[in-house]
Amino acid sequence: MQETKYSSSVSFETTHRLSSRELEVLKLMAEGQSNSEIAAHLYLSHNTIKTYVRGIFNKLGVDHRVQAAVVALRQGLI
Repeated sequence: MQETKYSSSVSFETTHRLSSRELEVLKLMAEGQSNSEIAAHLYLSHNTIKTYVRGIFNKLGVDHRVQAAVVALRQGLI
């Protein structure tokens, strides 16, 4: 199994710039919920969740949901 290395440029400060709502979305993403499921759970639109997900990716410096979950776990965010 190949281990994927993530950018060490994700700092403690950067990850803690996530809003409380972004952290909530990130937790649900890490649980494996789809954007539609997250939207229904939080009573938000699908497009709003997509915006949150893009913001999370940008702030964490990742490109995929699994990468975001790994970074969040390693940083103790979730």
